[in-house]
Amino acid sequence: MTHDTTPTSHEPPERIPVREGERFDEAAAATYLEGRLEGAEGEMEVEQFAGGHANLTYCLRFGEREYVLRRPPIGSVAAGSHDMGREYDILSKLHDVYPLAPRAYLLCEDESVIGAPFLIMERRSGGVVVRRSIPAEFGAGKSPTLNREISQVLIDALADLHRVDYEAIGLGELGNPEGFMARQVKGWKERYERARTEEVELFHELARWLEEKLPESGPATVLHNDWRLDNMMLDRDDPSRVIAVFDWDMGTIGDPLADLGSLLSYWFEESDGLGTGAALMPSQVPGFMSRSEAIERYAARTGFDLDKIAYYHIFGQFKMAAFLQQIYYRYHNGQTTDKRFEHLGAFSKMLIHVAYERVQKSGF
Repeated sequence: MTHDTTPTSHEPPERIPVREGERFDEAAAATYLEGRLEGAEGEMEVEQFAGGHANLTYCLRFGEREYVLRRPPIGSVAAGSHDMGREYDILSKLHDVYPLAPRAYLLCEDESVIGAPFLIMERRSGGVVVRRSIPAEFGAGKSPTLNREISQVLIDALADLHRVDYEAIGLGELGNPEGFMARQVKGWKERYERARTEEVELFHELARWLEEKLPESGPATVLHNDWRLDNMMLDRDDPSRVIAVFDWDMGTIGDPLADLGSLLSYWFEESDGLGTGAALMPSQVPGFMSRSEAIERYAARTGFDLDKIAYYHIFGQFKMAAFLQQIYYRYHNGQTTDKRFEHLGAFSKMLIHVAYERVQKSGF
């Protein structure tokens, strides 16, 4: 089946002037940071990072010194998501053993300062974030060698995260691995239902299948919980080297294959019948590993059993459909006017149909 409903393809610049409606009280923030954050004196300049669809991320500049401020999106958010305290806890402990995670410096939970909790973290620079297409710096998709290196490091960095001893770094209380996948299915189903703007019956069929076919999880690991290519920064001179991994606010402890399955849901292939316009990352360029090659590489690096990976791939598409619907719901209700979100409701619906087709072919 071929789907012709696709999101708008647009590669934003890295930083932009702060969008109207997404401003915060810069004077109040500057006053709060002075004396709490090294170098936070004098005039504070603010720009907004253009990428991302959920949390709002800003670059703060004090002379030559730069920091990153992250806060939840404008308007109501789903319970347990966009958790600045969780992100701060993870980054403040993970950085020392997994240096791809930026260092967190400060957490402000006083919403009276800018209207929401926020955290301040280090600014990583000197790299490139790859979104839906391979940028010119890496050959514009025409170098099979570079394309393959990008896909390989995407898997390797995830596998390395899943090998971190989370108990040893004090993250044992971060999540409850027991019943993790059951809670994930239930939680994303409920989030979708709260954000529903039209009835899509196949979503309920999909949720029912995921509940009935729930596999037994292996050993728990640290999860990023939103692992994808555009949450990474690659070295401008060597795309096989990662400079940073971003967006840790949904991180937890649980089944590592949930991370891999979510990543596979971005890994579109020509045989999926979706067309290149729907691609969420450039997985169809020459040299980029196929999904099966990615699965094999991850298995070799971790030693994990991937016999049930088809289930996790379907779960990843289910989760993405719910996540995109949440974002679209904010646009639909006027909580944001960001035109990038205009087509996400249709794209969420398309993913539900794609996932259900995968169920019918899964053999489960």
